[in-house]
Amino acid sequence: RSEVECLIKLFDALVAKPSNRLAAGGFDRNVFRDTLHSAFGMTDDMMMDRVFRIFDRDNDSCINVVEWVEGLSVFLRGTLEERIKYCFEVYDLNGDGCISREEMFQMLKNSLLKQPSEEDPDEGIKDLVDIVLKKMAIPFLLQDYDHDGKLSLMDFEKSVRDENLLLEAFGPCLPDIK
Repeated sequence: RSEVECLIKLFDALVAKPSNRLAAGGFDRNVFRDTLHSAFGMTDDMMMDRVFRIFDRDNDSCINVVEWVEGLSVFLRGTLEERIKYCFEVYDLNGDGCISREEMFQMLKNSLLKQPSEEDPDEGIKDLVDIVLKKMAIPFLLQDYDHDGKLSLMDFEKSVRDENLLLEAFGPCLPDIK
């Protein structure tokens, strides 16, 4: 109860700033991104936009108090199952229920630091996507029997349960321990 009250107070403080107030009683993407950056050190623009979309359940481009509390509940204190579903939704860019090879490529491309080299950086990312698919899509353990290069939620969940480090395989979308 006290944690929820603190989250509501924080929400009220964010909404109380004249520049942040929206008619719907919440705040927009920019305020949310600023909060993710200042409170959790997130810097990846694509990742922050994806996290905003997951929090904004009613798709009105505004985070209301219920979305704020429910979103932070999973973000900060979610069970492994809740965090798996949350990360999967963040990575499923088009919302079709699968993480495709193209979505993996986009997420990894945005989350990896680019090193100056003579090689095409996209080639290294494609190789990394292949490695991830081989690690996550073992036909005997997962449901990717047609080898279509996509991970379903079930594939992702099984892989993460076998190896917890895969939870944020396509970029950091949860706060670190501190």
